[in-house]
Amino acid sequence: MAVSNTAWENLSNQAVAAAGVVYFLALLVHLAEWAAMRQPAADRSLVAAGGLEKRDGAGTAGDDVTDTTAGRGERIAFLTRLGFLLTALACAIHFVSLLGRGMAADPNRVPWGNMYEFTLSGTFVVALLYLVLYKKFALAWMGPIVVAFVLTVLMVAVIWLHDEVAPLAESLNSPWLVIHVVSAVIATGAFTLGGIASIMFLVKSRRLRLDAERGEDAAAAGWLDRVPSLDRLDKLAYRVHAFAFPVWTFAVLITGPIWAHEAWSRYWNWDPKEVWAFITWVVYAGYLHARATAGWKGRKAAMLALVGLGTLWFNFIGINYFSSTSQHAYAVERVVDVAEAPPLTG
Repeated sequence: MAVSNTAWENLSNQAVAAAGVVYFLALLVHLAEWAAMRQPAADRSLVAAGGLEKRDGAGTAGDDVTDTTAGRGERIAFLTRLGFLLTALACAIHFVSLLGRGMAADPNRVPWGNMYEFTLSGTFVVALLYLVLYKKFALAWMGPIVVAFVLTVLMVAVIWLHDEVAPLAESLNSPWLVIHVVSAVIATGAFTLGGIASIMFLVKSRRLRLDAERGEDAAAAGWLDRVPSLDRLDKLAYRVHAFAFPVWTFAVLITGPIWAHEAWSRYWNWDPKEVWAFITWVVYAGYLHARATAGWKGRKAAMLALVGLGTLWFNFIGINYFSSTSQHAYAVERVVDVAEAPPLTG
């Protein structure tokens, strides 16, 4: 028996709720992982004391601390694996929610008909790219940040952006929609991961600087121990941004104008979303150019990357609330059926 459109839409709504619950469980596991990384001050003092006692022949305290450290390491490793598996499960359920949105439309379509669906897609790609790049770039440290980000944006989408499933607007009913949106969403996901690396660069560099000023051991930073060195964070941010930029260029300066010409008979309309997409392109172009020619690294590069991240997500969501003239503001379009319109009086 064929599944009705209403059943597909209900499945999508239930899948979003289930994905949110699993993302939340993954976040709790990652927070427990971070908590397990915090070595108590008493244990740190025993490490030193244990070393001295061992040289004196006793070694009992040192052995106890070694056993405790080994147990903590096993617990951290278990929580890391569990958090990753829960994130993967949540991402799979997240995909089901997108599938349900597309199948609920009549005719069936890609799930990019309004801002709610675009936000579901964007957060899905952020989670998916994290899972795909997890092993290559050793991104275990990024897990709680990615999950918290995806969960927060999902909550915003469900509470403020949710829209009923409807056929595509005429301007969206084009094969260029798939090409344009796929490339834009992939670039958005990659820029977001690069932005997270830049944020953590700033956080860790500030922590190390404060520890140095206070004369404290940097190893006592707890969960920040899991975050890669500043040099690795800087290189990771650069590599991810270097991948995302040409994809964003393809989306904004090639497929976007082609789609605009097909929909509105002009390649460029000075639409607010187009303008902010170009501003984002300029910021990231400046970031890559500054790194390649002026030798910008570290703090300066990270700050510029965060400016790009801000313009990116403002363009992605904010334009639809702060602009009433954007032709891309599909989430605020409403069609009132004549049969449902209130009767005229007076």
